[in-house]
Amino acid sequence: MNAVPVVVVALIATLAISMILAIGIGAVAVTPGTIWDIIIGKLLGQEEIDGIPRNVVQIVWELRAPRVVLAAILGAALSVVGVAMQVLVRNPLADPYVLGASSGASVGATLVILFGSFGLGSLGISLAAFVTSALTMAVVYLIAQEGGRLTPMRLVLSGVVIGYVLSAITSLLVFWGDPRAAQQVLFWLLGGLGRARWAVLWLPATVLLVVALRMMMISRQLDAMHAGDEAATTLGVPIAWRRAELFVITALLTGVMVAISGAVGFIGLVIPHITRLLVGGLHVRVVPISLLFGALFMVWVDVFARWLIAPQEIPAGVLTAIIGGPLFLALMRRRGRTQRGLG
Repeated sequence: MNAVPVVVVALIATLAISMILAIGIGAVAVTPGTIWDIIIGKLLGQEEIDGIPRNVVQIVWELRAPRVVLAAILGAALSVVGVAMQVLVRNPLADPYVLGASSGASVGATLVILFGSFGLGSLGISLAAFVTSALTMAVVYLIAQEGGRLTPMRLVLSGVVIGYVLSAITSLLVFWGDPRAAQQVLFWLLGGLGRARWAVLWLPATVLLVVALRMMMISRQLDAMHAGDEAATTLGVPIAWRRAELFVITALLTGVMVAISGAVGFIGLVIPHITRLLVGGLHVRVVPISLLFGALFMVWVDVFARWLIAPQEIPAGVLTAIIGGPLFLALMRRRGRTQRGLG
């Protein structure tokens, strides 16, 4: 599709405008011009911005801007994870929950919240979430082996079962833990962006950048794997290595994102699906457009989460489920009608 570069540029421009507007929406409304002046001033190292009250600068730069940036990173990351997962199991209905990666990360993060991070602070939650997510993926990978081969169906079934078991373990930990910490865990499990600070954004941003670039580098091999093992083998794709790589990518990105934002579902399921409907199945298109579309989607989900019942806030994971569930059912129905030739 020759229009893909145009779509990418249009999405980047729309995302940038949306982020500026999202920063300005809240109890204290801030104009786009003021936001732009604050961002430029801060990037130039200015402590005071001429003509703008200090409290407005603090609201924009210290509270809203990092939150909006985290929303964009989260949406982009979960979309990329969804793409990787769907290639891994050759199933467009796969997302980080299907292989138990999110449930595994939840166990690690819950353990740290309830019993302490041994002096590692927020990094301890990320580390624990990554380790348990990676261990979960490794267990699913071993269980799904049959005669030395890995089949997508066994992967999905193993992931679903392990995911249920880990969700039960998380509930048990909450039941045993300190009731005051349990409230924090519950809010975290519902997903949210309230912990966004500039100091914690470098890790998810770096991991997302590395994973997205790697996915683009192997996009042709992902096309072949999505078509099936025989096609991939014929084209010389090292299937076992690529699957192992996708496992690591999925565990790493899911663990880091779950650690910082909690469990936010449906983005990895819905966004890649919509992207494929719009631009086809080639991953050189699917990866960047899913990434940008997911970022745009999550920025506005966070705006509605802050605005709908202000001054209270709706957990982001609740909103993505409410929006994503019906949307996905509508897409499935439309796809079914298209395949049956009903328009």
